Amino acid sequence: MGQHSILLLGAGKIGGAIAKLLAGSGDYELLVGDADAAVLERVARGVKISTALIDATNEADLRRHMTGRRAVISACSFQVNAGIARAAAEAGASYFDLTEDVDTSRIIRGIAAEAADGQMFVPQCGLAPGFVSIVATNLARRFDRLDEVRLRAGALPQFPTNGMKYNLIWSTDGLINQYGNPCTAIREGQIIQTVPLEGLEHFSMDGVDYEAFNTSGGVGTLCETFGDRVRTLDYKTIRYRGHRDLMAFLMNELRLNARRPLLKNILEYAIPITLQDMTLIFCTVTGWKDGRLMQLTDARKIFHGDCFGERWGAIQITTAASLCTVLDLLLNEPKPRRGFVKQEEISLDDFLANRFGQYYVCMPQERGATAPPWVRS
Repeated sequence: MGQHSILLLGAGKIGGAIAKLLAGSGDYELLVGDADAAVLERVARGVKISTALIDATNEADLRRHMTGRRAVISACSFQVNAGIARAAAEAGASYFDLTEDVDTSRIIRGIAAEAADGQMFVPQCGLAPGFVSIVATNLARRFDRLDEVRLRAGALPQFPTNGMKYNLIWSTDGLINQYGNPCTAIREGQIIQTVPLEGLEHFSMDGVDYEAFNTSGGVGTLCETFGDRVRTLDYKTIRYRGHRDLMAFLMNELRLNARRPLLKNILEYAIPITLQDMTLIFCTVTGWKDGRLMQLTDARKIFHGDCFGERWGAIQITTAASLCTVLDLLLNEPKPRRGFVKQEEISLDDFLANRFGQYYVCMPQERGATAPPWVRS
């Protein structure tokens, strides 16, 4: 396996974790770009990468840095991803991102229609959308006929202490986007739009009570993939009980969904960040097998841990490892794909057997981890 030349845009929490994982493997020659010199200096400590000050809104600057690269990864906010994908198309590079934004993924799919041979466009490579689609598809393949596909996932503080029972773990822009935009689901075999923060349900896992409710983007392209082959399909975000009511009050009753910059300012002023988090994944598929109605569930709980001499949050681990796994699998296929690639086209067995996918299975000590296994499945 030769080295792949990669441009990684965005050196924040997730981008920094991606950089450490790829550079640490020894199989990727990495240029990391960001608009903040201090962030670039921090991510370059102790790892063999190159860095450059890059404005992700300047498509000419992007194309210049992409030229000759096998692929570009965007760990930036969804607002700039369409421009990055356009620049990648013109530079002949494959494109990977973490976006949960439905409209952005739709634009990228249009760009992918003009892809050159071996040039792939692979958005939604995180936890949800991303890994949950791979899990659900793997479960669905075990049935003769499908009835329900239910995807549930969430990043939560391990030690909730405030009234919202939440800390800022993920991008605040992405969080508001998920809570405020329309959601896609399947009901009675028809693709429909549902309301975010609605569809409230409760469940228990390991003796702890949780709630789940509609959020945007987590279903990825699964509604299109399954279509009328399933009666019900939906995605809901997991939180501790009571969180949804407070967010609905802020976004709907106080109408802050229409004033998102103000809501972002309030959340970032009042709610602390934590790296002591965990991610919950709870995917259930119901259908018929050999004439009997059956149900299969894949449930995982992944914790924060120490890696590469740093403390990584669980959402860093799951998001970065998922993107790195998909990238690693697709770039090393004997026959490169072309155009738009859905997450559900990835085999779960291949994903979990991959060196980066192993972070969903165990805590390999040789990767620098010092804590007990992150994953309990």
